[in-house]
Amino acid sequence: MYDEIPQADDAAESGSADETSESPSADPGVVTGDGDEGLAEASGAESPDEYDESSVEETDESAADDESARRAFLTQVLAGTIGAVVGLVPVLSGLVFFLDPLIRSDRSGDGQGAGSGVVKDGEGYIKLPVTRSLLPSDGTPQQVTVEDDLVDAWNKFPKVPIGSVWLVRSESEKVTAFSTICPHLGCAVEFRGAKSDFYCPCHLSAFKLDGTKDNPIPPRDMDKLAVKPDTGEEIWVQYKNFRGGISEKVEI
Repeated sequence: MYDEIPQADDAAESGSADETSESPSADPGVVTGDGDEGLAEASGAESPDEYDESSVEETDESAADDESARRAFLTQVLAGTIGAVVGLVPVLSGLVFFLDPLIRSDRSGDGQGAGSGVVKDGEGYIKLPVTRSLLPSDGTPQQVTVEDDLVDAWNKFPKVPIGSVWLVRSESEKVTAFSTICPHLGCAVEFRGAKSDFYCPCHLSAFKLDGTKDNPIPPRDMDKLAVKPDTGEEIWVQYKNFRGGISEKVEI
């Protein structure tokens, strides 16, 4: 009887050991193995090596689209700027072209006669290259060429002969100027020393030394030009042209 009792204890211990060895496998939620893998399996999460590659590809494509849009915008801005500059160049060139006459006119008006050799005042009187004392005191006419600066819309021609005048100095030192253009048909009037008068060789018009006509051929007297008073030895003449073939003195 005494010998059977230990057997019962061994059976009980054996049964406890079997229950202990089977208990881990009976509970699937217990982590029993290799650390992270067991934890991943228990929580139902995917492995780090199994991430979603499609979301990364979508992000890369979105970044590429943004970069392309930015480059396209910069290209359009650059093209528009270049086009504006290219279009502005002919506009500015044309503006300078049309304003150039005004600029030149202002410059010539600010310094009339300065550096050109021709001295001219605001009233149109031109200083002649002769003085009173150089004119014959006996009243013999002296022909003098008149020069002026010709300015058109784009060019300036300094000291260009624009005509000539006959100057007559009287005993009282008064100087009278006559245009050398015949009032008949525009030929040049010459001084005839033998008869001490003016005459036109084209149609034989004749004038006295005071400019009055001496035959019926010319329609009017010689055209007298204004001489600026009180200029001392200097002689300033307002040179003008007049219409020929008519009895009235009409400026042209």
